[in-house]
Amino acid sequence: MDALRPGDPARIGGHRLLGRLGAGGMGVVYLGRTEAGALAAIKVILPEYAGDEDFRTRFRREAEAARRVDSPWAVAVTGADTESETPWLATEFVPGPTLSEVVARCGPLPTRSVHVLGRLLSRALTAVHGAGLVHRDVKPGNVLLTADGPRLIDFGIARAAEATALTATGLVVGTPGFLPPEQATGAGAGAGPEGDVFSLGCLLAYAATGRPPFGSGAVDALLYRTVHDEPDLAGVDDPALRALLGECLTKDPAARPAAADLDTRIAEDVPGDGASADWLPEDVARMIAERSAAMLALPDIEATVNTSATTPAPARRRFLALAAGGAVALGAGTFAAVRLIGDEPDGRSGASPAGRRWVIGVHGDLTGAQKAAGRAQERGVRLAVDRFNSLTDKPFTLAVKVLDDGGDPARSVRVAEEFARDRDVLAVIGPTGDAATGAALPAYDEAVLPLLTVSSLQISYPARVNAAFFQASPSYAALSMPIVNRLLLRPDVERLGVLIDRSGGQAAYQAGYATNLMTPSLTTGTTHPRVVPAGTTDLGPVIADLLGHRSDALFYAGDAAGGARAARALAATPFKGPSMAQHTVMRPEFLERAGETAEGWEFVAPFTDAGGVSGEPGVPGAADFAAAHRKRFGAAPAAWSAEAYDVTGLVAQEVAALVGSATKGGAGPTGSPTATSSGSTPSGGTPSAGTPSADGRPGRAALVAAIAASRYKGISRTYAFDEERQQLVGQDAHLYRAEGGRYRYLGPAPKPKS
Repeated sequence: MDALRPGDPARIGGHRLLGRLGAGGMGVVYLGRTEAGALAAIKVILPEYAGDEDFRTRFRREAEAARRVDSPWAVAVTGADTESETPWLATEFVPGPTLSEVVARCGPLPTRSVHVLGRLLSRALTAVHGAGLVHRDVKPGNVLLTADGPRLIDFGIARAAEATALTATGLVVGTPGFLPPEQATGAGAGAGPEGDVFSLGCLLAYAATGRPPFGSGAVDALLYRTVHDEPDLAGVDDPALRALLGECLTKDPAARPAAADLDTRIAEDVPGDGASADWLPEDVARMIAERSAAMLALPDIEATVNTSATTPAPARRRFLALAAGGAVALGAGTFAAVRLIGDEPDGRSGASPAGRRWVIGVHGDLTGAQKAAGRAQERGVRLAVDRFNSLTDKPFTLAVKVLDDGGDPARSVRVAEEFARDRDVLAVIGPTGDAATGAALPAYDEAVLPLLTVSSLQISYPARVNAAFFQASPSYAALSMPIVNRLLLRPDVERLGVLIDRSGGQAAYQAGYATNLMTPSLTTGTTHPRVVPAGTTDLGPVIADLLGHRSDALFYAGDAAGGARAARALAATPFKGPSMAQHTVMRPEFLERAGETAEGWEFVAPFTDAGGVSGEPGVPGAADFAAAHRKRFGAAPAAWSAEAYDVTGLVAQEVAALVGSATKGGAGPTGSPTATSSGSTPSGGTPSAGTPSADGRPGRAALVAAIAASRYKGISRTYAFDEERQQLVGQDAHLYRAEGGRYRYLGPAPKPKS
């Protein structure tokens, strides 16, 4: 929150103004306090618009609409004067975070939380519709979360269901990604209560999965998908919730349930009067509690001083820090129910003894071809941050910031640039894919921002000046060694048939090429390689060629669909030898398409089984990790989640060591979630990147050097990096087999010869 400016009033409608919460092109939002001590968010229209009769009509309609809604789950109007020379509107001040902020920081909500959210918001919409209104902008940013339930805000574009909109014909009213098809086509004047139900379905899908059901990106693409595509509900595992969302998101407005019907259909208890916040995960409840406690602990505030020459007194300065960031943009027809969002600029959140909160970034593919891996890694990072933040003697608190590149290299560059600009970001985990990683490297290197990828496995990347990139997983070349040992170090195999399917892209080519190259180096065996063009659907002839050249074992490098074709083609022959596929084939699609012919195929993978892939924790520490994952996300951990958890723990270890050395000459906090600690306190890089900030945050170059010198024992492997290329030292990999329609974990893959 900003201090008042010389032109700002000291009082509005019986409210003493305390500061500015936000400003936009049409008005200013202030935080005010009544004589009785109640806080309020007060929206004041700028003088240049107060004389515009059309604008005043919209503002008057906004106030009237908000006053007509009577629900404990919709933020209440506490006062207004739309006819004065300076029109204003006051609402109750809700210190809770928005749903969008909660999901961005804490990840998707568990099923029960989504059910409670849906039931109470349906009641809010029932009140809206009962008042003869349509909200028309139901979205995560317009829902605040409190201990006793959500609050629906922002009636700025709400209108009477039968009224004619005061907008131009064809104007899309609402927020793309959360509006119904009838609004996406520009028929905003015809959108009725059914449209709010569709938007609620989008909102609940977002809460359950962490992403909008029609994706993100360019507005025109979003609108097209909203009108023509089916919603993406992957990750919604609860059958009842998935069915309900499907009904809300149907294209036909008449087929959607009414808001009142949703209330009766969602069989979930709502929070009681005690407001214990037990309907929310612990980290979300903690966020709400911190902000509520900050508001309850406000000191007395002196009379507002309306002069730029006056410095706020210490007590008021503390309050301004607590309320900073609670801004909303204002524009024509926007109703501002203001809330605290974000962290205090000086970091004094009270979340750690040192009062410092820094950020771990997640740069992932959350909506593209590798979205399953990206989402799994996001969850792993969040679990590691949760565990670190649970320590009682931590020297700082961590938060998570997630940005989606959709697997697109161009978007990956923009994501990297955004992370690089954010000085609170200590390090970034990701990207998910090879191409996205290569595109993003220059931005991270220029910013000397540590970047650790667990799933980008190219054999080499362009050398960078500042060496801020760490490949925390074995490359395709490193994985080829246990593949060769598994297939050829047996008495019945002398020749390996290598099928490289270019449908798998560079990953397939590099894996197949490295396996072919390593076979004569590691064994006395030989190979017979074949490359097929991308799009080849009949692999029968190439399988016949491999067997015709006396191949005793087969390795397929490609994608899941091609792997299934290879399995079916091989099953049609008398071949009984061992067959293996690249880990990129290990997807549900392979099992579904290959059917019984998938049985017995093996895979060497860079990711461990932590109780998710096979359901049986196969490595030390995996059981605790799997239990925490199920409790936090309501599902077993997927591939790559444990690896992301590990490298986040590595980063936390090194940051804690640097902070401890800088502040008291010691190591990081006792009871750290790390298993081992390097204990080193290296420094390096440029002064601007290596020098700690005023709040003790380590410089980026110092952290890069610390990670490079670190050694960390995680769930999946021990992490250490070679000095020259900062690639993972060692080739720890894991072996799986397709059995009974699932992937069974067999244990660590064979170690390559030294």
